[in-house]
Amino acid sequence: MKKLVSLCIVLITLGISAMSVSAAEYEVHKGDTLWDIASSHDTTVDELMDINGLKSSLIFPKQVLKLNKAYYTVQKGDTLSEISQAYGDKVTVSDLKSWNDLPSDLIIVGQQLIVNGSETQPESKRVEKTANTDARTQKSESVAESKEVSKPDVEEKTEEPQTKAEGRTLSVEATAYTAYCTGCSGISATGVNLRENPNAKIIAVDPDVIPLGSKVYVEGYGYAVAADTGGEIIGNTIDVHLPTKEQAYSWGRRTVDVTIVD
Repeated sequence: MKKLVSLCIVLITLGISAMSVSAAEYEVHKGDTLWDIASSHDTTVDELMDINGLKSSLIFPKQVLKLNKAYYTVQKGDTLSEISQAYGDKVTVSDLKSWNDLPSDLIIVGQQLIVNGSETQPESKRVEKTANTDARTQKSESVAESKEVSKPDVEEKTEEPQTKAEGRTLSVEATAYTAYCTGCSGISATGVNLRENPNAKIIAVDPDVIPLGSKVYVEGYGYAVAADTGGEIIGNTIDVHLPTKEQAYSWGRRTVDVTIVD
């Protein structure tokens, strides 16, 4: 028979639910750029990158972007530790203090805290509070449990695949270019600032052959996005973007297979 705990245990619901000013999201379509999305939703590229944890302005079709920050209103008895635990591994106390410019762990009832410096979603939790140390430990363990969420990362998407990419494949002649090539503005046809994002994996294409915004796999280069065009890029030819002139010279001119993944 289970031993009854003699101490009075008060169950309260920790209201860790994001109260966004406008919990709006946007699904990226082919040809979209962060600049276009920001302009259409009265925000900025920097704000979108910050909210969504983007390392560059490179985005992919079907990627879901948050358009604004989400807030949580502090309730009586809340602590930064409990609030962060309710978001699992996605939000730490340090994150909350950084996003909200908090000099200490002190928070007050009614205070609104930013809870999505990057993509975060709360988890519904019932937190058991008690004066008993063991019960308090159990509460912490139950709150800390969370589902692991795979966070989209541009660099991971561009790594060499372990298996052959699937999709329509065509043979093309490939050259390379940098953001500082003669006559180059450093801004791709879809708005990617290559000088600010030197490691962005994009290729210049003939849109009649490979549609702009397509995700592709280039033999010897990896996953990339068709995000640029060029006056000499006609038919089955492409230009791969590389960070330095040395790498571009090393690439030279070669015939490769390009698979249009999406």
